[in-house]
Amino acid sequence: MEKIGFIGLGIMGAPMAGHLLDAGYTVISTDHRSKAPADLVAKGLKTVTGNSAVAKAADIIITMVPDTPQVDEVLFGENGVASGLSKGKLVVDMSSISPIATKEFARKVNALGCDYLDAPVSGGEVGAKAASLTIMVGGEEKPFERAKPVFEKMGKNITLVGPNSVGQTTKVANQIVVALTIEAVAEALVFASKAGADPAKVRQALMGGLASSRILEVHGERMIKRTFAPGFRIELHQKDLNLALEGAKSLGVSLPNTSTTQQLFNSCAANGGGKDDHSGLVKALERMAGHDVA
Repeated sequence: MEKIGFIGLGIMGAPMAGHLLDAGYTVISTDHRSKAPADLVAKGLKTVTGNSAVAKAADIIITMVPDTPQVDEVLFGENGVASGLSKGKLVVDMSSISPIATKEFARKVNALGCDYLDAPVSGGEVGAKAASLTIMVGGEEKPFERAKPVFEKMGKNITLVGPNSVGQTTKVANQIVVALTIEAVAEALVFASKAGADPAKVRQALMGGLASSRILEVHGERMIKRTFAPGFRIELHQKDLNLALEGAKSLGVSLPNTSTTQQLFNSCAANGGGKDDHSGLVKALERMAGHDVA
């Protein structure tokens, strides 16, 4: 069984690493910045000092951090993963970051005689805890097959969608769909509630028709019950939509509804809601309507 390095034990990373420990993998992480979660230590998580040491101790190194600069720092910063790599190791970035930067990260890792996969995920905290994440992978077939048994301990829908960076491109597309669907659910519930309907019953009715979706089910309930603890933070979804809009500009593509939804996220962040779950987008519409769904 290959040894797994796991850097980034946050809301998503901690349960993902926990599933690997439950499956019998040796998992090594860094004690840098914060203490490892006690429940993972109890399961056998091993810690070393520094990202380079993680790379030296592991066969497959997984990163799960917030954004492109953090991946760059973890991989290539002082005492970074790259300095601890040796030929034949596999680096898997499961963060959601820039497809353009991903190509460069892969090139640098490949130059060291190692393989690289970009493997961002969808499913949020719920999917991470349930090991039901969708995993969108960019890279070559051989390293994908090597990593697949590891992915299967963390997710259900696992697809090699193309070469390096295509996994990240797929995740950006996913985040467009998720953001716009959250916005649609929020509009519908604000409209129905202000018209005098019970939003909980409206949601229940819609769940039985063509409007049914996982977002209506999960995020619609959050909007009604006012449970905006993340989850997936608005500030992170802002980051992902920035990637979409920057990519669209470079491609000469218009994404009008993505742009509008980003403005609603910006409104939430400007009013102190950047760390709310992304279902908190409903608050921007509520402010404009002068009416809360609840």
